[in-house]
Amino acid sequence: MTEKVLLIVEDDVALQRQLRWAYDGYRVLVAADRAEALTLLRAEEPAVVTLDLGLPPDPDGVTEGFATLADILTIKPDTKVIVASGHGERSSALRAIGEGAFDFYAKPIDIDTLGLIVARAFHVHALETENRRLAEGGAVSALGGMITAAPEMLKVTRTIERVASADVSVMLLGASGTGKELLARGLHETSGRRGAFVAINCAAIPETLLESELFGHEKGAFTGAVKTTEGKIDQAQGGTLFLDEIGDVPLPLQVKLLRFLQERVIERVGGRKAIAVDTRIVCATHRDIDAMVAAQSFREDLYYRLAEIVVRIPSLAERPGDAGLLARHFLNTHVARMKSGVKGFAPDALAAIDMHPWPGNVRELENRVKRAAIMADGARVTAADLDLGETDEDAAAINLRAARETADRKAIRHALARADGNISGTARLLGISRPTLYDLMKSYDLQP
Repeated sequence: MTEKVLLIVEDDVALQRQLRWAYDGYRVLVAADRAEALTLLRAEEPAVVTLDLGLPPDPDGVTEGFATLADILTIKPDTKVIVASGHGERSSALRAIGEGAFDFYAKPIDIDTLGLIVARAFHVHALETENRRLAEGGAVSALGGMITAAPEMLKVTRTIERVASADVSVMLLGASGTGKELLARGLHETSGRRGAFVAINCAAIPETLLESELFGHEKGAFTGAVKTTEGKIDQAQGGTLFLDEIGDVPLPLQVKLLRFLQERVIERVGGRKAIAVDTRIVCATHRDIDAMVAAQSFREDLYYRLAEIVVRIPSLAERPGDAGLLARHFLNTHVARMKSGVKGFAPDALAAIDMHPWPGNVRELENRVKRAAIMADGARVTAADLDLGETDEDAAAINLRAARETADRKAIRHALARADGNISGTARLLGISRPTLYDLMKSYDLQP
Protein backbone atom coordinates (compact mmCIF):
# COMPACT_ATOMS: atom_id res chain seq x y z
CA MET A 1 0.00 0.00 0.00
CA THR A 2 1.33 3.46 -0.93
CA GLU A 3 2.60 5.47 2.04
CA LYS A 4 0.52 8.58 2.81
CA VAL A 5 2.79 11.59 3.29
CA LEU A 6 1.41 14.64 5.14
CA LEU A 7 3.32 17.92 5.32
CA ILE A 8 2.47 20.25 8.22
CA VAL A 9 3.58 23.86 7.72
CA GLU A 10 3.33 25.48 11.16
CA ASP A 11 5.70 27.73 13.12
CA ASP A 12 4.20 27.02 16.58
CA VAL A 13 6.41 24.30 18.10
CA ALA A 14 3.76 23.11 20.57
CA LEU A 15 1.17 22.80 17.79
CA GLN A 16 3.71 20.99 15.63
CA ARG A 17 4.07 18.31 18.33
CA GLN A 18 0.29 18.05 18.79
CA LEU A 19 -0.37 17.60 15.07
CA ARG A 20 2.47 15.13 14.63
CA TRP A 21 1.03 13.01 17.44
CA ALA A 22 -2.54 13.28 16.10
CA TYR A 23 -1.57 12.02 12.63
CA ASP A 24 0.46 8.96 13.54
CA GLY A 25 -1.35 7.05 10.75
CA TYR A 26 0.56 9.09 8.15
CA ARG A 27 4.23 9.79 7.54
CA VAL A 28 4.30 13.32 8.91
CA LEU A 29 6.76 15.99 7.81
CA VAL A 30 6.99 19.34 9.59
CA ALA A 31 8.18 22.71 8.26
CA ALA A 32 8.29 26.01 10.15
CA ASP A 33 8.61 28.41 7.20
CA ARG A 34 8.17 28.70 3.45
CA ALA A 35 11.72 27.74 2.44
CA GLU A 36 11.67 24.56 4.55
CA ALA A 37 8.18 23.68 3.29
CA LEU A 38 9.17 23.99 -0.39
CA THR A 39 12.33 21.93 0.18
CA LEU A 40 10.27 19.09 1.71
CA LEU A 41 7.63 19.45 -1.01
CA ARG A 42 10.18 18.90 -3.77
CA ALA A 43 11.95 16.07 -1.96
CA GLU A 44 9.00 14.11 -0.54
CA GLU A 45 6.04 15.11 -2.77
CA PRO A 46 3.36 14.92 -0.04
CA ALA A 47 -0.20 14.42 -1.25
CA VAL A 48 -1.67 16.67 1.46
CA VAL A 49 -0.36 19.83 3.15
CA THR A 50 -1.82 21.66 6.15
CA LEU A 51 -0.70 25.27 5.93
CA ASP A 52 -0.82 27.97 8.63
CA LEU A 53 -1.16 31.36 6.93
CA GLY A 54 0.70 33.15 9.74
CA LEU A 55 4.29 32.20 8.90
CA PRO A 56 7.52 34.09 9.60
CA PRO A 57 8.57 36.74 8.74
CA ASP A 58 4.85 37.75 8.82
CA PRO A 59 3.45 35.64 11.69
CA ASP A 60 0.70 38.16 12.47
CA GLY A 61 -0.44 38.51 8.86
CA VAL A 62 -1.23 36.28 5.89
CA THR A 63 1.21 37.51 3.22
CA GLU A 64 3.79 34.76 3.71
CA GLY A 65 1.12 32.08 4.03
CA PHE A 66 -0.54 32.98 0.73
CA ALA A 67 2.85 33.21 -0.97
CA THR A 68 3.60 29.68 0.29
CA LEU A 69 0.21 28.46 -1.01
CA ALA A 70 0.96 29.90 -4.45
CA ASP A 71 4.43 28.29 -4.52
CA ILE A 72 3.09 24.87 -3.51
CA LEU A 73 0.42 24.89 -6.22
CA THR A 74 2.93 26.07 -8.81
CA ILE A 75 5.40 23.30 -8.00
CA LYS A 76 2.81 20.53 -7.50
CA PRO A 77 -0.69 21.61 -8.65
CA ASP A 78 -2.32 18.32 -7.61
CA THR A 79 -1.33 18.77 -3.93
CA LYS A 80 -4.31 19.16 -1.60
CA VAL A 81 -3.57 22.18 0.60
CA ILE A 82 -5.70 22.68 3.73
CA VAL A 83 -5.28 26.25 4.98
CA ALA A 84 -5.67 26.98 8.70
CA SER A 85 -5.70 30.49 10.15
CA GLY A 86 -7.19 32.74 12.77
CA HIS A 87 -6.60 35.84 10.64
CA GLY A 88 -9.78 37.35 9.15
CA GLU A 89 -11.52 33.99 9.04
CA ARG A 90 -14.11 34.54 6.28
CA SER A 91 -12.06 36.73 3.93
CA SER A 92 -9.02 34.47 4.27
CA ALA A 93 -11.13 31.37 3.63
CA LEU A 94 -12.68 32.80 0.46
CA ARG A 95 -9.33 33.99 -0.82
CA ALA A 96 -7.62 30.68 -0.05
CA ILE A 97 -10.26 28.62 -1.87
CA GLY A 98 -10.21 31.07 -4.78
CA GLU A 99 -6.44 30.65 -5.09
CA GLY A 100 -6.63 26.87 -5.20
CA ALA A 101 -6.66 25.58 -1.60
CA PHE A 102 -8.55 22.32 -1.08
CA ASP A 103 -10.21 23.46 2.15
CA PHE A 104 -9.97 25.97 4.99
CA TYR A 105 -10.14 25.52 8.75
CA ALA A 106 -10.26 28.36 11.29
CA LYS A 107 -8.20 28.28 14.47
CA PRO A 108 -8.38 27.19 17.24
CA ILE A 109 -7.96 23.80 15.62
CA ASP A 110 -10.19 20.87 16.54
CA ILE A 111 -7.98 17.84 15.87
CA ASP A 112 -10.86 15.44 15.14
CA THR A 113 -12.54 17.75 12.62
CA LEU A 114 -9.28 18.63 10.92
CA GLY A 115 -8.47 14.91 10.85
CA LEU A 116 -11.63 14.27 8.83
CA ILE A 117 -10.68 17.01 6.37
CA VAL A 118 -7.18 15.56 6.00
CA ALA A 119 -8.55 12.04 5.43
CA ARG A 120 -10.95 13.35 2.76
CA ALA A 121 -8.09 15.22 1.07
CA PHE A 122 -6.04 12.01 0.84
CA HIS A 123 -9.09 10.19 -0.56
CA VAL A 124 -9.71 12.84 -3.26
CA HIS A 125 -6.01 12.92 -4.16
CA ALA A 126 -6.01 9.13 -4.58
CA LEU A 127 -9.10 9.26 -6.81
CA GLU A 128 -7.60 11.97 -9.01
CA THR A 129 -4.32 10.06 -9.29
CA GLU A 130 -6.22 6.93 -10.38
CA ASN A 131 -8.24 8.94 -12.92
CA ARG A 132 -5.04 10.32 -14.44
CA ARG A 133 -3.56 6.83 -14.58
CA LEU A 134 -6.62 5.52 -16.41
CA ALA A 135 -6.60 8.46 -18.81
CA GLU A 136 -2.93 7.91 -19.63
CA GLY A 137 -3.71 4.24 -20.20
CA GLY A 138 -6.20 5.09 -22.93
CA ALA A 139 -9.45 5.19 -20.99
CA VAL A 140 -12.11 7.47 -22.52
CA SER A 141 -15.15 9.06 -20.99
CA ALA A 142 -17.56 8.44 -23.84
CA LEU A 143 -17.92 7.11 -27.40
CA GLY A 144 -14.81 7.45 -29.54
CA GLY A 145 -12.92 9.48 -26.93
CA MET A 146 -15.67 12.10 -26.71
CA ILE A 147 -15.11 13.95 -23.41
CA THR A 148 -18.42 14.99 -21.90
CA ALA A 149 -20.47 15.02 -18.73
CA ALA A 150 -23.48 16.79 -20.23
CA PRO A 151 -26.69 14.72 -20.38
CA GLU A 152 -27.43 16.23 -23.80
CA MET A 153 -24.20 14.83 -25.26
CA LEU A 154 -24.34 11.54 -23.38
CA LYS A 155 -27.76 10.97 -24.94
CA VAL A 156 -26.19 11.46 -28.38
CA THR A 157 -23.41 8.96 -27.67
CA ARG A 158 -25.89 6.37 -26.37
CA THR A 159 -27.97 6.77 -29.53
CA ILE A 160 -24.93 6.21 -31.73
CA GLU A 161 -23.87 3.17 -29.70
CA ARG A 162 -27.34 1.66 -30.20
CA VAL A 163 -27.34 2.12 -33.99
CA ALA A 164 -23.66 1.31 -34.54
CA SER A 165 -24.19 -2.40 -35.19
CA ALA A 166 -27.30 -1.89 -37.33
CA ASP A 167 -26.93 -1.80 -41.12
CA VAL A 168 -28.31 1.73 -41.55
CA SER A 169 -27.01 5.03 -42.89
CA VAL A 170 -26.54 7.72 -40.25
CA MET A 171 -26.70 11.49 -40.73
CA LEU A 172 -25.07 13.73 -38.10
CA LEU A 173 -26.43 17.27 -37.95
CA GLY A 174 -24.64 19.97 -35.98
CA ALA A 175 -22.71 23.21 -36.14
CA SER A 176 -19.09 23.33 -37.23
CA GLY A 177 -16.69 22.20 -34.53
CA THR A 178 -19.14 20.07 -32.51
CA GLY A 179 -17.25 16.81 -33.04
CA LYS A 180 -19.11 15.19 -35.93
CA GLU A 181 -16.08 13.32 -37.27
CA LEU A 182 -15.12 12.15 -33.78
CA LEU A 183 -18.61 10.69 -33.33
CA ALA A 184 -18.52 9.12 -36.79
CA ARG A 185 -15.21 7.46 -35.95
CA GLY A 186 -16.67 6.25 -32.64
CA LEU A 187 -19.64 4.78 -34.51
CA HIS A 188 -17.29 2.90 -36.83
CA GLU A 189 -15.17 1.57 -33.95
CA THR A 190 -18.30 0.36 -32.14
CA SER A 191 -19.89 -1.17 -35.25
CA GLY A 192 -17.60 -4.19 -35.47
CA ARG A 193 -16.86 -3.54 -39.17
CA ARG A 194 -13.33 -4.69 -39.98
CA GLY A 195 -12.62 -2.38 -42.90
CA ALA A 196 -11.09 1.08 -42.69
CA PHE A 197 -12.65 4.32 -41.54
CA VAL A 198 -12.25 6.78 -44.42
CA ALA A 199 -13.24 10.45 -44.16
CA ILE A 200 -13.69 13.02 -46.91
CA ASN A 201 -14.78 16.66 -46.67
CA CYS A 202 -17.03 17.23 -49.67
CA ALA A 203 -16.78 21.02 -49.31
CA ALA A 204 -12.96 21.02 -49.46
CA ILE A 205 -12.66 19.33 -52.89
CA PRO A 206 -13.43 21.13 -56.18
CA GLU A 207 -16.63 19.93 -57.85
CA THR A 208 -14.70 18.69 -60.92
CA LEU A 209 -12.53 16.39 -58.75
CA LEU A 210 -15.07 15.20 -56.19
CA GLU A 211 -16.51 12.43 -58.37
CA SER A 212 -13.04 10.98 -58.99
CA GLU A 213 -12.21 11.24 -55.25
CA LEU A 214 -15.35 9.31 -54.32
CA PHE A 215 -15.60 6.72 -57.08
CA GLY A 216 -12.04 6.51 -58.38
CA HIS A 217 -10.98 6.62 -62.03
CA GLU A 218 -9.55 4.41 -64.76
CA LYS A 219 -6.24 5.07 -66.46
CA GLY A 220 -6.68 7.64 -69.22
CA ALA A 221 -10.12 8.77 -68.02
CA PHE A 222 -8.93 12.38 -68.13
CA THR A 223 -5.73 14.36 -68.56
CA GLY A 224 -3.34 13.41 -65.78
CA ALA A 225 -5.01 10.04 -65.04
CA VAL A 226 -1.82 8.03 -65.57
CA LYS A 227 -3.04 5.00 -63.61
CA THR A 228 -6.21 3.38 -62.30
CA THR A 229 -7.00 4.78 -58.85
CA GLU A 230 -9.40 3.60 -56.17
CA GLY A 231 -11.90 6.09 -54.81
CA LYS A 232 -12.78 6.69 -51.18
CA ILE A 233 -15.79 4.36 -51.41
CA ASP A 234 -13.49 1.55 -52.56
CA GLN A 235 -10.94 2.32 -49.85
CA ALA A 236 -13.63 1.93 -47.20
CA GLN A 237 -14.55 -1.59 -48.39
CA GLY A 238 -15.87 -3.49 -45.38
CA GLY A 239 -15.64 -0.34 -43.29
CA THR A 240 -17.18 3.12 -43.01
CA LEU A 241 -17.07 6.14 -45.33
CA PHE A 242 -17.65 9.46 -43.57
CA LEU A 243 -18.96 12.13 -45.94
CA ASP A 244 -18.52 15.43 -44.14
CA GLU A 245 -20.47 18.44 -45.45
CA ILE A 246 -22.73 16.26 -47.60
CA GLY A 247 -24.83 19.34 -48.31
CA ASP A 248 -22.06 20.61 -50.62
CA VAL A 249 -22.29 17.65 -53.04
CA PRO A 250 -23.50 18.98 -56.44
CA LEU A 251 -26.80 17.68 -57.85
CA PRO A 252 -25.29 15.65 -60.75
CA LEU A 253 -23.05 13.75 -58.31
CA GLN A 254 -25.99 13.21 -55.95
CA VAL A 255 -27.57 11.00 -58.64
CA LYS A 256 -24.51 8.74 -58.82
CA LEU A 257 -24.27 8.59 -55.03
CA LEU A 258 -27.94 7.58 -54.85
CA ARG A 259 -27.34 4.72 -57.30
CA PHE A 260 -24.51 3.43 -55.13
CA LEU A 261 -26.70 3.51 -52.02
CA GLN A 262 -29.53 1.68 -53.82
CA GLU A 263 -27.51 -0.96 -55.65
CA ARG A 264 -24.26 -1.09 -53.66
CA VAL A 265 -22.17 -0.96 -56.83
CA ILE A 266 -19.95 1.78 -58.26
CA GLU A 267 -18.41 2.64 -61.60
CA ARG A 268 -15.10 4.47 -61.72
CA VAL A 269 -14.76 7.60 -63.83
CA GLY A 270 -13.95 6.42 -67.36
CA GLY A 271 -14.91 2.84 -66.52
CA ARG A 272 -17.83 0.62 -67.50
CA LYS A 273 -17.43 -2.20 -65.01
CA ALA A 274 -19.79 -2.34 -62.04
CA ILE A 275 -17.85 -2.99 -58.82
CA ALA A 276 -19.70 -4.33 -55.78
CA VAL A 277 -18.75 -2.50 -52.58
CA ASP A 278 -19.74 -3.17 -48.97
CA THR A 279 -19.24 0.28 -47.47
CA ARG A 280 -21.32 1.89 -44.77
CA ILE A 281 -22.10 5.57 -45.21
CA VAL A 282 -22.12 8.07 -42.36
CA CYS A 283 -22.59 11.68 -43.39
CA ALA A 284 -22.70 15.06 -41.69
CA THR A 285 -23.53 18.67 -42.43
CA HIS A 286 -23.88 21.97 -40.59
CA ARG A 287 -26.45 23.16 -43.15
CA ASP A 288 -30.24 23.13 -42.80
CA ILE A 289 -30.68 20.00 -44.90
CA ASP A 290 -34.49 20.07 -44.62
CA ALA A 291 -34.54 23.57 -46.13
CA MET A 292 -32.22 22.39 -48.92
CA VAL A 293 -34.60 19.53 -49.75
CA ALA A 294 -37.53 21.95 -49.77
CA ALA A 295 -35.57 24.27 -52.09
CA GLN A 296 -34.69 21.27 -54.32
CA SER A 297 -30.96 21.92 -53.97
CA PHE A 298 -30.64 18.49 -52.32
CA ARG A 299 -32.40 15.42 -53.67
CA GLU A 300 -35.21 14.20 -51.45
CA ASP A 301 -34.68 10.53 -52.42
CA LEU A 302 -30.98 10.79 -51.56
CA TYR A 303 -31.80 12.45 -48.24
CA TYR A 304 -34.02 9.54 -47.21
CA ARG A 305 -31.29 7.06 -48.17
CA LEU A 306 -28.65 8.92 -46.16
CA ALA A 307 -30.85 9.84 -43.19
CA GLU A 308 -32.21 6.48 -42.07
CA ILE A 309 -31.03 7.60 -38.63
CA VAL A 310 -30.64 11.31 -37.91
CA VAL A 311 -28.61 12.44 -34.88
CA ARG A 312 -28.60 16.10 -33.91
CA ILE A 313 -25.45 17.16 -32.05
CA PRO A 314 -25.77 19.96 -29.44
CA SER A 315 -23.46 22.95 -29.61
CA LEU A 316 -20.90 23.45 -26.82
CA ALA A 317 -23.11 26.21 -25.39
CA GLU A 318 -25.87 23.59 -24.98
CA ARG A 319 -23.58 21.29 -22.97
CA PRO A 320 -23.29 22.91 -19.48
CA GLY A 321 -20.00 22.11 -17.77
CA ASP A 322 -18.35 20.51 -20.81
CA ALA A 323 -16.34 23.61 -21.75
CA GLY A 324 -14.40 23.38 -18.47
CA LEU A 325 -13.81 19.63 -18.83
CA LEU A 326 -12.61 19.97 -22.41
CA ALA A 327 -10.43 22.98 -21.59
CA ARG A 328 -8.57 21.01 -18.92
CA HIS A 329 -8.14 18.08 -21.31
CA PHE A 330 -6.79 20.28 -24.11
CA LEU A 331 -4.46 22.16 -21.77
CA ASN A 332 -2.99 18.94 -20.36
CA THR A 333 -2.54 17.57 -23.89
CA HIS A 334 -0.80 20.63 -25.31
CA VAL A 335 1.30 21.30 -22.21
CA ALA A 336 2.61 17.72 -22.31
CA ARG A 337 3.30 17.96 -26.05
CA MET A 338 5.10 21.30 -25.80
CA LYS A 339 6.75 20.55 -22.43
CA SER A 340 5.37 23.86 -21.20
CA GLY A 341 5.58 25.08 -17.60
CA VAL A 342 1.87 25.91 -17.45
CA LYS A 343 0.18 24.07 -14.55
CA GLY A 344 -3.51 24.83 -14.99
CA PHE A 345 -6.17 27.54 -15.19
CA ALA A 346 -6.58 30.54 -12.92
CA PRO A 347 -10.09 30.97 -11.41
CA ASP A 348 -10.88 33.89 -13.73
CA ALA A 349 -10.04 31.75 -16.76
CA LEU A 350 -12.41 28.97 -15.65
CA ALA A 351 -15.17 31.53 -15.09
CA ALA A 352 -14.58 33.06 -18.52
CA ILE A 353 -14.64 29.61 -20.16
CA ASP A 354 -17.99 28.87 -18.50
CA MET A 355 -19.51 32.18 -19.62
CA HIS A 356 -18.26 32.32 -23.23
CA PRO A 357 -20.86 31.23 -25.85
CA TRP A 358 -18.28 29.37 -28.01
CA PRO A 359 -19.71 30.04 -31.48
CA GLY A 360 -16.88 27.95 -32.92
CA ASN A 361 -17.67 25.15 -30.48
CA VAL A 362 -15.00 22.61 -29.46
CA ARG A 363 -12.67 23.62 -32.29
CA GLU A 364 -12.63 27.23 -31.10
CA LEU A 365 -12.09 26.14 -27.49
CA GLU A 366 -9.10 23.96 -28.39
CA ASN A 367 -7.53 26.71 -30.51
CA ARG A 368 -7.83 29.26 -27.71
CA VAL A 369 -6.44 26.87 -25.09
CA LYS A 370 -3.53 25.86 -27.33
CA ARG A 371 -2.65 29.51 -27.97
CA ALA A 372 -2.94 30.33 -24.26
CA ALA A 373 -0.63 27.42 -23.37
CA ILE A 374 2.00 28.97 -25.63
CA MET A 375 1.49 32.62 -24.69
CA ALA A 376 0.81 32.41 -20.93
CA ASP A 377 3.39 34.28 -18.85
CA GLY A 378 2.64 32.60 -15.52
CA ALA A 379 2.11 29.07 -14.26
CA ARG A 380 -1.65 29.36 -14.72
CA VAL A 381 -3.62 30.40 -17.79
CA THR A 382 -5.69 33.54 -17.16
CA ALA A 383 -8.79 34.90 -18.90
CA ALA A 384 -6.55 37.46 -20.60
CA ASP A 385 -4.36 34.65 -21.99
CA LEU A 386 -7.50 33.12 -23.52
CA ASP A 387 -8.47 36.51 -24.99
CA LEU A 388 -12.11 36.03 -24.04
CA GLY A 389 -14.41 39.03 -24.22
CA GLU A 390 -17.46 39.85 -22.13
CA THR A 391 -20.64 37.89 -22.84
CA ASP A 392 -24.21 39.11 -22.83
CA GLU A 393 -26.53 37.77 -20.18
CA ASP A 394 -29.18 35.29 -21.29
CA ALA A 395 -32.52 36.86 -22.10
CA ALA A 396 -34.88 36.57 -19.13
CA ALA A 397 -37.45 33.80 -19.37
CA ILE A 398 -41.11 34.62 -18.79
CA ASN A 399 -41.82 31.69 -16.48
CA LEU A 400 -39.85 32.44 -13.33
CA ARG A 401 -40.05 28.91 -11.92
CA ALA A 402 -38.73 27.42 -15.15
CA ALA A 403 -36.05 30.11 -15.37
CA ARG A 404 -34.95 29.41 -11.80
CA GLU A 405 -34.72 25.66 -12.41
CA THR A 406 -32.79 26.19 -15.65
CA ALA A 407 -30.41 28.58 -13.88
CA ASP A 408 -29.95 26.14 -10.97
CA ARG A 409 -29.18 23.23 -13.28
CA LYS A 410 -26.72 25.28 -15.30
CA ALA A 411 -24.95 26.67 -12.22
CA ILE A 412 -24.65 23.24 -10.58
CA ARG A 413 -23.23 21.65 -13.74
CA HIS A 414 -20.72 24.49 -14.16
CA ALA A 415 -19.68 24.25 -10.51
CA LEU A 416 -19.34 20.45 -10.66
CA ALA A 417 -17.07 20.81 -13.68
CA ARG A 418 -15.02 23.58 -12.04
CA ALA A 419 -14.61 21.46 -8.88
CA ASP A 420 -13.83 18.25 -10.81
CA GLY A 421 -16.92 16.58 -9.34
CA ASN A 422 -15.91 17.29 -5.73
CA ILE A 423 -19.12 17.88 -3.75
CA SER A 424 -17.56 20.05 -1.05
CA GLY A 425 -15.78 22.20 -3.62
CA THR A 426 -18.97 22.50 -5.66
CA ALA A 427 -20.97 23.57 -2.61
CA ARG A 428 -18.34 26.21 -1.77
CA LEU A 429 -18.41 27.60 -5.30
CA LEU A 430 -22.21 27.81 -5.18
CA GLY A 431 -22.26 29.28 -1.66
CA ILE A 432 -24.56 26.57 -0.27
CA SER A 433 -24.20 23.68 2.17
CA ARG A 434 -23.47 20.11 1.13
CA PRO A 435 -26.97 18.87 2.21
CA THR A 436 -28.59 21.62 0.15
CA LEU A 437 -26.47 20.69 -2.86
CA TYR A 438 -27.38 17.00 -2.47
CA ASP A 439 -31.08 17.93 -2.30
CA LEU A 440 -30.84 20.06 -5.44
CA MET A 441 -28.91 17.37 -7.35
CA LYS A 442 -31.49 14.77 -6.35
CA SER A 443 -34.33 17.09 -7.35
CA TYR A 444 -32.82 17.81 -10.77
CA ASP A 445 -31.50 14.24 -11.26
CA LEU A 446 -27.88 15.41 -11.58
CA GLN A 447 -24.83 13.23 -10.97
CA PRO A 448 -21.33 14.36 -9.92
